[in-house]
Amino acid sequence: MEDLKRLERSLLSRARRAKTTQDVADLRAEFLGKKGPLGQALRGLGELPPEERPKLGERVNALKAKLEAALDEAKTRVEQAERTLQLAQGAQDVTLPSRRVVPGLPHPLRLVERSIIDAMAGLGFTVAEGPLVEHDWYNFEALNFPPDHPARDAQDTFFIDDKVLLRTHTSNVQIRTMLKTKPPVRILAPGMVFRHDEIDATHTPCFHQVEGLWVDEKVTFADLKGVLHRLAASLFGPETRVRFRPSFFPFTEPSAEMDVSCVICGGTGGEGKCRVCKGTGWLEILGAGMVDPAVLEAVGYDPDRVQGFAFGMGVERIAMLRWGIEDIRLVYENDVRFLEQFSARVRT
Repeated sequence: MEDLKRLERSLLSRARRAKTTQDVADLRAEFLGKKGPLGQALRGLGELPPEERPKLGERVNALKAKLEAALDEAKTRVEQAERTLQLAQGAQDVTLPSRRVVPGLPHPLRLVERSIIDAMAGLGFTVAEGPLVEHDWYNFEALNFPPDHPARDAQDTFFIDDKVLLRTHTSNVQIRTMLKTKPPVRILAPGMVFRHDEIDATHTPCFHQVEGLWVDEKVTFADLKGVLHRLAASLFGPETRVRFRPSFFPFTEPSAEMDVSCVICGGTGGEGKCRVCKGTGWLEILGAGMVDPAVLEAVGYDPDRVQGFAFGMGVERIAMLRWGIEDIRLVYENDVRFLEQFSARVRT
């Protein structure tokens, strides 16, 4: 019994002095482990006279419970102390000046793309997307491009193999949408396109387009003109004038190119000196036309029942005209000094 009392005093004293969780774990192993003094005491009960075993066994079990409680308390104490120390060591000086947080800015191409989508959303146009790597059928054949068309030449298009290429326009999205959707169809197809162009102030092999498609039973060229006039006013201001010139595209008939009054000289031509419109007062902005019946037939539409129009524009060209950017390469160089100029120019 005296040995048990000494054992109790020793463990309680050392538990109070424990500094780390490892100290507590070592004490638990030393005193309460199978080879510890309590374990030996329990194994030695069988050597005592039968009348002494209950009393000593009760005393040993009570001591074991007391020691376990003391070790648990010590563990809680040292864990809390360790957490307090860790927090103190990692504390931040809140009186120091904070780091300057520079918010990201929208890219000018994204601003133009967003403006086009916002302007068309009110007319019921939704955004559709398609693959950048496309099959020849979706990119050319279904769009009424003849086999000998120059666009099918490797000098104009990036071919991966004979029938797979990097899309040259987002018209592939129009084909894919019509194949899986019955009329009416009213979509915008923004995205990246690729053409085999040399890099200079106005050309890059990778650029962006937004194309539109509206197919229904009673869609006319007058609807096309109204939609595009609204788009031009949204992009360049309500005073903008538009004109349509006959043109040719394999996938539309009749086809037209739309000009807007020059954003620099206001359509006056600057007495023939405007460097942007070359004194004409007009800027070509996009191509458009009524969807060719051959394209409607390719996607399973009945051209005698439905008709529609399509239009397409280059996002970079609109950005350059809208903000007077003289070199297309600037929008791809990621120079913050250039890009941050557009943060205050977002049209609301």
